Formats: sequence, C-alpha cells, structure tokens
Amino acid sequence: MTQSLTLRPVTDRADLRAFIRMPRRVFADDPNWIVPLDIERRDVFDKQRNPYFATAEAQYWIAERGGRPVGRISAQVDQLARGAGEPGLGHFGAFDCLDDAEAAAALFQAAEDWLRARGTTRVTGPFTLSINEETGLLIDGFDTPPRVMMGHAKPYYARLVETQGYAKVRDIYAYDLDLTPGFPPKINRIVAAGRRNPRLAIRQVDMADLDREIRVVFDIFNKAWAGNWGFVPFNEDQLKHAAKTLKPLIGPERCQIIEYDGRPAAFMITIADVNDWIADLNGSLMPFGWARMVWRLYRSYPTQVRVPLMGVLPEFQRGALGATMAFMLISNIRDEVFKRGTRRGELGWILEDNAGMNNMLRQIGSQIYKTYRIYEKAL
Repeated sequence: MTQSLTLRPVTDRADLRAFIRMPRRVFADDPNWIVPLDIERRDVFDKQRNPYFATAEAQYWIAERGGRPVGRISAQVDQLARGAGEPGLGHFGAFDCLDDAEAAAALFQAAEDWLRARGTTRVTGPFTLSINEETGLLIDGFDTPPRVMMGHAKPYYARLVETQGYAKVRDIYAYDLDLTPGFPPKINRIVAAGRRNPRLAIRQVDMADLDREIRVVFDIFNKAWAGNWGFVPFNEDQLKHAAKTLKPLIGPERCQIIEYDGRPAAFMITIADVNDWIADLNGSLMPFGWARMVWRLYRSYPTQVRVPLMGVLPEFQRGALGATMAFMLISNIRDEVFKRGTRRGELGWILEDNAGMNNMLRQIGSQIYKTYRIYEKAL
C-alpha cells in the first residue's frame, strides 16, 4: 500500500454514518451482497437506540488510507454474556476490510487494547453486536445472498482474522429448505400423530396482543437454549425492542405456539426475508424506497422466509414428544406459507454440535448451504 494507514475511533454521528456505510466499498463488486438499510443499521449501532447498551458497552473504529475507508471493527463487553459465561469475556464484531493485512492488524490491535483495559481475558466473535443478532464469519456459501439478519463476507476475511491469532471455537450452519416437495412420509406420520394427541394444541400468535405473545415466546427461548454454548438470555428491554423490530416481518400464520395441557411448551418464529425486498434500494428508503417497502411488506407475500428462533421447553427436548412438537411447528408453518406463495426457507443458525436439531433439519430435506465460524483468542 502506497498511502499511509490511519485509524480513528467513531466519536460522533458523522463517524457512525461512515462506519455503517464502510462495507459498501468492500462489497462494491459482489453481486451477492445485499446493502442493509442505513436506518436499520443505525438502530443496531446507535447507543441511544439499541437496548443492548443498557448492559453493554462498545467502541467502533474505522481504518483509512488517503481519507478513504479500508476497514472497520467493533469491540464490546456485554455484562449479560459475562454473567452467563465468564467474567473476562469480550467480543469483537462488525469486521469488514479490504484485503489489507496492515489495516486488519491495526483494527484488531485497537479492539484488543480496548478490551484488555476492561478486564477481558478471552475474545470471541464476530458478533454484531450480540450472539442473539448477527453471529459468526461466513466461511462457506459466498455464492448466494445472505438472508435477513445473517452476515456476508469475502473469502479472504477468514485469513485476515486467523492471521491475528484467532482460532475456531464453533461453526454454525444455515440450512436451505425447498418447500415445494413437502416432507417425507415418516415426518408426516409423526405430525399426524401429534395432531391426534389431545394434550397438544397448536395455535397462531395473537397479533392483537403481540407484546404478551413475545413474552411467552422468549420465556420458552430463554429456558430452551440456556444450556447451549454461548447462550445469552434476552432481558426485558430487549424483549420490547424485539417485539417492535419483528412486528413488520411476521404474520400469525408464520409464528405459532404449541401448548401442552394448556401451557406454552414450544414455538417457532418465521420472518419474511426482507433482504429479497431491499436488494434494489441501495440501503436507502429515500426518495421512493418508503413506498416500495410499504407495498412489499403489506401488499405482497414473501417468496423466501427465515426461521431465526425456535424452542422447545427442556423437559420435552430429549423425548419423542419434543421432536413431535418441532415437526408439527415446521409442518404447520410450511403449509401456511407455501399456499400463500413462499417457496424457500432458511432455518438457522444451528450450532455444529447440536446433533438433535441438525438431524431433524436433515430429515425434512434441508441442506447446509452456508457455514459461519465463531473465533476465539486468549488475551
């Protein structure tokens, strides 16, 4: 590189705008990258908007050459994650960079110095910003666009990260499901048996009382996933934010709950893949993007959907009843969205060592089409 490298922390709104828009330069020649909406990214990174920052702190940096951005990174300390895992845990995220080893090294050095000053002894990531948001670095599956709330990367990103001493701690999978064929006879028999069980009742969420329904869903989620690697529970403020964020993306037929003896026991949330709808907006709703987005949200039906959240209470997870609940949810929602025009779904992310869920998704015909890697480094 002929121009000298400079590194600066994000300190004001102009910096934040530059930080949010920096990946446009990296992915300018990538036909599979979907430009995120600037307004949505501000909701994530603005410390006044995202309830994540009620229990966490973060710092962002931009690397530049000749006044032009060449990379970015975040470092964050999440007290909920420290409480659930270890007191010295820290995270990095929002890593995007040109194939510039010097810039990557400077970005990681700044992030690690900041984390050390806050008592961090082990760094994991990338998380943007939480494990409950965009998680992992894409290492396989670069030839298709990312679905909503999933990240994208260049193939060289892994080299830049690993050169800084980071090693794999977990891989996570995203599964693609063609909804057209339906499910194998064995799965249909399991679903039929579940529907005949008088102790099981499946219902759609009540959109008129979405705040309460979201509480039901996340109560199951926090219990269902508590034993998984890296789990961080949702708190009250995050629940309210999730309800507000998810409302435009969900419909009652796409979000269902199973009750066992009248008590909520399992759920599945399926959201519209809005990445398919924003691909032509170039990150902006102005001047006419608003009209297009409103039309697509409320006047059309998604051809692609994503399942970001699913859970079964722990007491049912290791028996046939838990599997039956999961298959019932997947089958019911598949039937509802298919008759309305949806043809593909993404299910994930799924930890590589979650044998039960990986086996279940393979049984219904899903195939791994993207792999994301979570890294760690001792400081």
